[in-house]
Amino acid sequence: MRDQHVPICGEHQISKEWKPTTFESDEDGVSIQAPNVYAWVSPRDGEASFTPETTDELIATVRELITPAKRTRERGSMPTE
Repeated sequence: MRDQHVPICGEHQISKEWKPTTFESDEDGVSIQAPNVYAWVSPRDGEASFTPETTDELIATVRELITPAKRTRERGSMPTE
């Protein structure tokens, strides 16, 4: 990713940094976090911009995890990881 054009934070007008961050998704009261996902991150406020390829993978992963997490919640126990 280093050889691509570095995006600019629209709010702060500064270059974003290519580094790991945590992706978070909340759906119907179920929260999923994926740490150490690389993205373009604003050094000022931490706002992350994921590449289209990474976004596609994250969406697929969340879809795979959300259904069993909801079923587990309905049974009254939440997974620990």
